[in-house]
Amino acid sequence: MKLGYFTMPLHPPQRAYVETLKEDREAILLADRLGYCEAFVGEHLTDIAESVTNCAAFLASLAHETKNIRLGTGTLNLPNGHPLQLAATVSMLDNLLEGRLIVGISPGGLPSDWEAFETMGKDRKAMFVECINHMIAIWTGEPPYNIRGQFWNISTEKTMIPDIGQGIVPKPYQKPHPPIVVTAVEPFSGGVTEAAKRGWDPISANFLLPQWVKSHWGKYAEGCAAAGRQAEPANWRVAKTVFVADDAATAREYGYGANSPYRFYYQQLFFKLVRAGRINLFKPTKDTPDAEVTLERVVESLVISGTPDKVVEDLMAFRETTGDFGTLLYCGIDWADAKLARRSMELMAGKVMPALNRAIAGRRG
Repeated sequence: MKLGYFTMPLHPPQRAYVETLKEDREAILLADRLGYCEAFVGEHLTDIAESVTNCAAFLASLAHETKNIRLGTGTLNLPNGHPLQLAATVSMLDNLLEGRLIVGISPGGLPSDWEAFETMGKDRKAMFVECINHMIAIWTGEPPYNIRGQFWNISTEKTMIPDIGQGIVPKPYQKPHPPIVVTAVEPFSGGVTEAAKRGWDPISANFLLPQWVKSHWGKYAEGCAAAGRQAEPANWRVAKTVFVADDAATAREYGYGANSPYRFYYQQLFFKLVRAGRINLFKPTKDTPDAEVTLERVVESLVISGTPDKVVEDLMAFRETTGDFGTLLYCGIDWADAKLARRSMELMAGKVMPALNRAIAGRRG
């Protein structure tokens, strides 16, 4: 199993923005030094707590300071943009990274972004599909472009001057385009099936209970079968909220305590998702009463925190429920204590993953 990194940067709103941006960059630079294989960064425009407003721009700032780690948009919220702008941005970023780019895409999940972009009430799923289709047409087609759709039309037929390069969008570094992934945030996500049919791979969100993460494999296998390709666990990424400490007391307090940044993270998500009518995401069964879904239970159920041995044990139990998957994405959390946050990432790479892979090999043997 490989180790990657996923962050939807979420910081206390009172923190200085310039400092949280530095912290988010530092985490990925550290991940690169520690051998994490990839790092995904989310984006939202109208949430001061979730403060990366453009994940492509953020990743571009890391292009020449990282060496080996692959960088992923996590995700481009397609209905919030224009397919021409997004296709050109991805092409440029893929060339800056010389092929180290993974393109994560989604319809976007923040209601205040929908309102600001005037897409609230529109068919965002249809916009999402049309947008990525247009982007792929630009990457794989030849100018002059004449791409028609319900939401966007793109043409350079009247103004193209090939001798000077006008009317032509640069191609991505990877051919025909970078690999595409989608983040699955619902149990039994039909989007995973549709993505798999197109050759794309899933990321299972960190705020889903293990039994709902497990549901994604069946949907992925269904889509792969429809496309005539083998469903490989190696292509399945699963995000998980983990904290690793040298001692159990520190792990307990920093992972679950009253002032824990992990508690803050899930307090924010819990409030937003419940308000959006998505409390079902936190229910262990469909019949669980709403009153039984509390922040305390959410934190205890979704955060793995402990010493390296304890974290390995808990991750093995998690994997027993979900089944095999290829990449574990360690979730970035606000660095309330920068020393502990860095140490957790170090222990995850240096202690947890080697022991976890030995345990997995032992089970297979």
